[in-house]
Amino acid sequence: MSGREEVLARLRAARGAPPRVPAEAPRDYRPAGGDADLDLLVDRLTDYRATVHRCAEPEVAEVVDAVLGGRRVVVPRGLPERWLPASVTAVTDDDLSTAEVAAADGVVTAAAVAVAETGTIVLDGAPDQGRRVITLLPDVHICVLRSEQVVAGVPDAVARLDPRRPLTWISGPSATSDIELNRVEGVHGPRNLHVVLLTS
Repeated sequence: MSGREEVLARLRAARGAPPRVPAEAPRDYRPAGGDADLDLLVDRLTDYRATVHRCAEPEVAEVVDAVLGGRRVVVPRGLPERWLPASVTAVTDDDLSTAEVAAADGVVTAAAVAVAETGTIVLDGAPDQGRRVITLLPDVHICVLRSEQVVAGVPDAVARLDPRRPLTWISGPSATSDIELNRVEGVHGPRNLHVVLLTS
């Protein structure tokens, strides 16, 4: 036995037997759902400098009108038309070029799930969310989120998501800081994130 092996053997003996690990770790350590999660999500989003609008679904078009009225917006093909006011010029994302997407004033999408604990919204490229590029280039992103899509933590969100889909995790507007901690927004995504949280 070499010196190294002898030292390792002594360490193993001193530590004793490893603890018994259950076949499946319990995941009941956090209650999920409810108004507390919605309030926490709003708190986190606000802290990230996103603007949160709580409203009923029939009022979504009014919020979009207030934020992007009279402007050109990109929308995914599966977005409900009732969410768009007559005041916006909606361009469906049908193979738009990168330049065409970047020239738009904003984008309106739905979402797959949101994490209250981290203030994160996840898009998965579903028909009401579209390609990833449409949510990265326009300056304003309006994301419509249903209250039942809000979960407590990341494990709860991962359990709902399909890992084979293109997942985009958004925690507030695009922002970064330089070495002097000066915050710069809009470097790698929209400078303005508006979350429309449907309350009923």
